[in-house]
Amino acid sequence: MFKFVVLAVLVASAAANVRPRLDGRIVGGENVDITEYPHQISLQYYGSHICGGSIIGDKWVVTAAHCTDGSSASSLSILAGVTNLNDNGQQINVRAIHQNPDFSMSNLDSDVSVLELSSAISLGSNAQPITLASDGSDPAEGTDVICTGWGATSEGGWGSDDLKGVKVQIVGRDRCSDQYGSGMISERMICAGVDKGGKDACQGDSGGPLVADGKLVGIVSWGYGCARPDYAGVYSNVGALRSYIKEQSGI
Repeated sequence: MFKFVVLAVLVASAAANVRPRLDGRIVGGENVDITEYPHQISLQYYGSHICGGSIIGDKWVVTAAHCTDGSSASSLSILAGVTNLNDNGQQINVRAIHQNPDFSMSNLDSDVSVLELSSAISLGSNAQPITLASDGSDPAEGTDVICTGWGATSEGGWGSDDLKGVKVQIVGRDRCSDQYGSGMISERMICAGVDKGGKDACQGDSGGPLVADGKLVGIVSWGYGCARPDYAGVYSNVGALRSYIKEQSGI
């Protein structure tokens, strides 16, 4: 866990207090059941939750690169099929980390890792792959999207062990760039939030899914604080990273 604190400090100094959402929970959401979002998994570092992720095949998961940066596959596992992190689920070791080589901790661009599992997930009502956004797609401004995770329920606060979800809307890239500053938001990022704040992903939701119409369109990446007015959450753009995911997983 110390590693993730160090990374947060490095990014904060490099990007003017813009920090990755490491080890946190949904803000302004409500409890949901894993059968509603069976693609959701907990990424664990020696058995402790650090990030979220999404099942894309019975032996494949996608998460954020900043969740895996500097880690060995042997230190990571996933927990699938649970609503509460204390429930018994499918604990499966990670066989290999396919971290996007274009990822940079300095700007969190190309923030995606594809995880190959050591054994297959037993698929069922509480564990199912999610369809990926099509190559080159970009969700339209104002699109309703759902973010889920076990992250912090307030900025700097504590979270519940129960899975939570929150509905937000896609914020246009130009508007998001105005919020964060020129050059901060690349084509491999999308933004989502609500105008008045109060709803967002937060620390610990990193790597988790952003879903529109049943498709994975984003991966929780970074933001300025959590749920602040006029600062949307920033997500990896699955449509822009789709070819890399397919190259690694065949999916």
